[in-house]
Amino acid sequence: MKFLKAGILLAITLFTTSCESKIKNKIEPAQEVVLAEKYSKQDLQKYETAYFASGCFWCVEAIFESVKGVKEVVSGYAGGAEENPTYEQVSYGKTSHAEAVEVYYDPKEISYIELVQVFFGSHDPTSLNRQGPDRGAQYRSIAFYKNPEEKKIIESYMAALEESKMYDDPIVTEVTAFVKFYDAEDYHQDYERKHPDNSYIRQVSVPRLNRFKKNFPDYLKKEVH
Repeated sequence: MKFLKAGILLAITLFTTSCESKIKNKIEPAQEVVLAEKYSKQDLQKYETAYFASGCFWCVEAIFESVKGVKEVVSGYAGGAEENPTYEQVSYGKTSHAEAVEVYYDPKEISYIELVQVFFGSHDPTSLNRQGPDRGAQYRSIAFYKNPEEKKIIESYMAALEESKMYDDPIVTEVTAFVKFYDAEDYHQDYERKHPDNSYIRQVSVPRLNRFKKNFPDYLKKEVH
């Protein structure tokens, strides 16, 4: 699986690793994660939103919550046609939805293009319907846009990655107009923080977060001591 480091649009270096090898070998120790503060839905209305899908939402939520300027991240479902999907339906591939996240952010602290960099830099956009051990269209890579400007940013970034030949394989990320986001069940929210001893969290989610933190140190919230 390939991960991109933070940097100038046309000068992003490549970091390669394997989720499967992380499971077989020694598990990376968990680094302290600075979670986004918890806000009420009313408080969050003053912030901008962005929507992404890139594998298990437990992992993706934890990654975005570690990013400066991000105020809250909600795990949920998007990209499909079915109304009110459940985790059982989505995880078993019984809908056209993907596991996704809703990111509330302050554009004064972090820009949309930087969030797009975080998205591409924290998963393998060339992996079709799969991220690490998670397989199926419900784990596909999607960058949702809410307006023409966001669409242009996503497509321009993807074009720059392709032109720079960052990958041996073509990018398969879907660029999709945002329609509706459905919150996942309560027990999925902040799952990584609440279940640090879960085998999937220890073997897949934490190593993925640690790789991201290693490659994007300037994007992280300041540690609280």
